[in-house]
Amino acid sequence: MASTTTTTTPSKSAAKAIRVRKITPFLWFDDQIEDAVEFYVSTFDNSRVLNISRDPVGVGGAKGRVLTASFVLAGQEFMALNGGPQFKFTEAISFFVDCETQEQVDALWARLTSGGGEESQCGWLKDKFGLSWQIVPRALGEMLRDKDPEKAKRVMEAMLQMKKIDIAGLKRAYDQR
Repeated sequence: MASTTTTTTPSKSAAKAIRVRKITPFLWFDDQIEDAVEFYVSTFDNSRVLNISRDPVGVGGAKGRVLTASFVLAGQEFMALNGGPQFKFTEAISFFVDCETQEQVDALWARLTSGGGEESQCGWLKDKFGLSWQIVPRALGEMLRDKDPEKAKRVMEAMLQMKKIDIAGLKRAYDQR
């Protein structure tokens, strides 16, 4: 007789959710906060610098060096630290950008890969600071969720051949043209 294991999540009565105001992504840079924040804020609409804190006495390096920054990208708040070279960004964390049009995909792809960024596969890239992004047109998700599994399969196969996602190429696969 085969045994089965069932995993359950605790009910709300068993484990009460903890209320917090918000969760803010925190980014660790070697020493490029000013350049990175300027780059990101100039790339995304609805973005701004909230605060820059500088080392008043030179404990973290040179006096006046940026220690931390808080900023908003497309309405999402971020914090950043000039923490030194101990930690690097990896693909284990990336930022997913939901794009409505091919023009948005193209513009973000060009901007985020400029100055030393690297293209990857399936809509992934690394910017010049080593941060990973997924630049994904909304149409991809819509086609992948199609009730016809053959259409969804063709779209997935087409996407797996792409670096930057091309909506027209996805539609050709979807329509089998």
